[in-house]
Amino acid sequence: MSAPFVLRRLKALAKAAAPLALSLLLVAACASPGRLPAVPPQLAARATPEVGALRYLVARDNPTLPQEARSSLEKEQAWLAAQGHTGALPPMSMLAISGGGDNGAFGAGLLSGWTARGTRPEFKVVTGVSTGALIAPFAFLGPKYDPVLRSVYTEVSQPDIFKPRNILSGLFGDAMADTTPLLKLVNRHIDRPLLDAIAAEYAKGRLLLVATTNLDTLEPVIWNMTAIAASPDPHAPALFSKILVASAAIPGAFPPVLIDVRVDGVAYQEMHVDGGALAQVFIYPPNLRIGEASAALGLQRQRTLYIIRNARLDTDWASVKRRTLPIATRAIGSLMQSQGIGDLYRIYVTTQRDGVDYNLLFIPASFKAPHTGEFDRTYMRALFKVGYDLGAAGAPWRKHPPGYDAPLNAGPGAEAPP
Repeated sequence: MSAPFVLRRLKALAKAAAPLALSLLLVAACASPGRLPAVPPQLAARATPEVGALRYLVARDNPTLPQEARSSLEKEQAWLAAQGHTGALPPMSMLAISGGGDNGAFGAGLLSGWTARGTRPEFKVVTGVSTGALIAPFAFLGPKYDPVLRSVYTEVSQPDIFKPRNILSGLFGDAMADTTPLLKLVNRHIDRPLLDAIAAEYAKGRLLLVATTNLDTLEPVIWNMTAIAASPDPHAPALFSKILVASAAIPGAFPPVLIDVRVDGVAYQEMHVDGGALAQVFIYPPNLRIGEASAALGLQRQRTLYIIRNARLDTDWASVKRRTLPIATRAIGSLMQSQGIGDLYRIYVTTQRDGVDYNLLFIPASFKAPHTGEFDRTYMRALFKVGYDLGAAGAPWRKHPPGYDAPLNAGPGAEAPP
């Protein structure tokens, strides 16, 4: 899903609904969706979901993520000792998967091709945002789930993801589309055996993290999906699926996901949307200084980060019509492009400080397949193949964010994507 989709729907709705808008505004407003009260700002840090405090409010001074990192290390050390491992810790690989809607076919193909090459590591940490969140559980569990990724990103089409709403529902409801099909798709694959498999890896010290945006507080929330999978709470499977859908809920296009929470026994609801509203890709907050923490414990290990950016990083030319919506569409696209590149720079600075080997791949500029609509199966299959071929051939991972290593005044194309 993408911002242009939202604006295309808005344009269609505005054109069709304008003659009716004034007469129906009051009636439609009365029928608009409701919710429980939002958490008051002074209580937001203490709000707890049904399953427990299995998330990290990274915009606040919160010790839970550093504690989880330490616990993860202790679990890994215990598991390695049980396997007879002695000496230094083995190299550690991390994977961050970005948003990108149906461009997630690139990441799904890349992982499958990487498996075919035989060099794909087991990732200590996997993170995902939006479509990356939907990929992340299967990437976390490894090559055994490559067929699921292939199926989801080459066999589905728009009706499997969302149903467009009628004019009034879209204009006065909470989104342009109904994502009941997406929730059904997620629930079909996120079953108890899969959660048990994730929980088993959590016991070894591995982490699966997914980001959403709390729209009430405008704060990023990182959910520990491994801890949720390991929870015996009967609500855990439903929460797991809801978070995946929430992370992919582009505001305005897909409905927000309401998360039930409590503070001092009082029930509230938080409104969560796409994690990409605040960051299109992440690995860990910069205030989690893993290099310093490791040095303090006397630990040394090789750390490698792989970032899959499910988007192109080259700009596309367009002759923009001198009208409000085309101008807004183009500007929002520019903002999203800039935000995505900014995320790559933020991660790069953090990894360089912490001694983590930085590796980046994104959709090459040479990919020219036509994109005729959202979740166009032909487009997704072509993009899956591009990712697969890169992974199988030994992808040329970039060691810097785009533009970083280009000399000043080098002229056009100095940092052209592959």
